[in-house]
Amino acid sequence: MPLRADTPAPPDARVHRFTPAERWVHRVTAALMGVCVVTAAILYIPQLAILVGRRELVVRVHECAGLALPVPVLLGLASRAFRADLRFLNRFGPHDRMWLRAALLRDKRRSSRPAGKFNAGQKVYAAWIAGATLVMLGTGLLMWFTHLAPLMWRTSATFVHDWLALTIGVVLAGHIGMALGDPEARRGLRTGTVSREWAKREHPLWRG
Repeated sequence: MPLRADTPAPPDARVHRFTPAERWVHRVTAALMGVCVVTAAILYIPQLAILVGRRELVVRVHECAGLALPVPVLLGLASRAFRADLRFLNRFGPHDRMWLRAALLRDKRRSSRPAGKFNAGQKVYAAWIAGATLVMLGTGLLMWFTHLAPLMWRTSATFVHDWLALTIGVVLAGHIGMALGDPEARRGLRTGTVSREWAKREHPLWRG
């Protein structure tokens, strides 16, 4: 019988959080996103472009990584656990509004930040990055297949693609910074389990 976050257990008890399929979706998506960000930086920062060279190769790697970015999530839909987590991420409740209000007011009390399996910040991030990825894919296709749209559309697509890429880089830096500050959350993505103490403290409404 799986452990529950609200039942007595030894201090070192572990709670199952992510299946192997979920962890691999996250890892592959993160790797592809990293390739997109690095190659974009090489293409748009002159000093890096000169240092690396081989612009055509960098462009092709960037395009292939961008096209492949939705694939891990699409394959992950075959996993029941992954689909269940997507439902959790897409569902906002009153406790999420409390969490966001506390975050905006910089209220660090745990009681003011109730969370289920995913907190409101993670839900907002997941929704935003999913939407941004779709916009990047669409604008990237317009830039790549020049015959798909008139010049004005392609020019607008380039503007949106470039500035959204910069925004994604900033948001990803914040996401990575939050992850670095929470070793137990990283352990959950690496091993699939987290400590019961962490689960009760950070996600008190979650029933693992």
